[in-house]
Amino acid sequence: MTGSKVVSFGHYQPERIVPNSELEKLVETSDEWITRRVGIQERRWAGEGESVDFMATEAAKMALNNAEGIEASDIDLVVVATCTALDRTPNMAARVALALGMEQNPAVMDVNTACSGFNHALATAQHAIMAGSATKALVIASERLTDVTDFTDRTTCVLTADGAGAVVVTASQEQGISPVLWGSVPQMSDAVRIEHSNNDKFAQNGQSVYRWTVTQLPKIAKQIIERAGLAPEEIGAIVLHQANLRIIEPLAEKIGAPNARVATDVVYSGNTSAASVPLALSKMMADEPLPSGTKALLFAFGGGLTYAGQVITIP
Repeated sequence: MTGSKVVSFGHYQPERIVPNSELEKLVETSDEWITRRVGIQERRWAGEGESVDFMATEAAKMALNNAEGIEASDIDLVVVATCTALDRTPNMAARVALALGMEQNPAVMDVNTACSGFNHALATAQHAIMAGSATKALVIASERLTDVTDFTDRTTCVLTADGAGAVVVTASQEQGISPVLWGSVPQMSDAVRIEHSNNDKFAQNGQSVYRWTVTQLPKIAKQIIERAGLAPEEIGAIVLHQANLRIIEPLAEKIGAPNARVATDVVYSGNTSAASVPLALSKMMADEPLPSGTKALLFAFGGGLTYAGQVITIP
């Protein structure tokens, strides 16, 4: 059976930086309240021209530039995770393939499991490679949450942001991506939602989600590590969905990985849904790269209620 591995990372963030002080002018909130409740200090909001597919393409370009010896023309599978695409078809993956000038007829598909979308997309690419249906894949997550944000709701508008992250995945003699652990909690399908009946705006039951995360996520995360054949002490990095710093910090502690660097990009990027894991990981690799061979736990949860995670080996 063919193995697969992540070989490079890329990301894109809009130019506009929005500090908490700017939100104080929109809704009844404060920098102190936002920082205390969710840990966010600033976020990025997309401007004109920074569409979901544009940001996905820019992140993909960076990932390809960082993938030694791999060009856009080598890619035979493009998977884009997003829950904020405004257009139904052609899908975002097809638009990225066109923007990158791919004339080799790659397979193109979108994945929508909200915030866990990247992890689902990564597993989809891994499975395609293992089955022999692909050899080199672009896995991208791109979100423009500001398009679906209710800026009169102070409990959600302080969270949302825009951005994209990407990785290049190739076939490998060794398995550099562990088996995915994914699932859902259908009974909580209304806990996080973007529905037409709500003017296509993002809404959530924050308390229900928080209670679920603090009680269920630690054991799921440990199962992901076990499925990778590792002990928590062997994990060198933890990149969780960047939803809320007050969820990330205690969860990382409960996992029991004392040697792991924990991504806290939510402080500066806000919640970018499916994009948050690859965005945080790519920024980590750009700012202070993890050593080659590091085992990194990637884990996310979101609307549906869905969750997914795997362990990758840093190239």
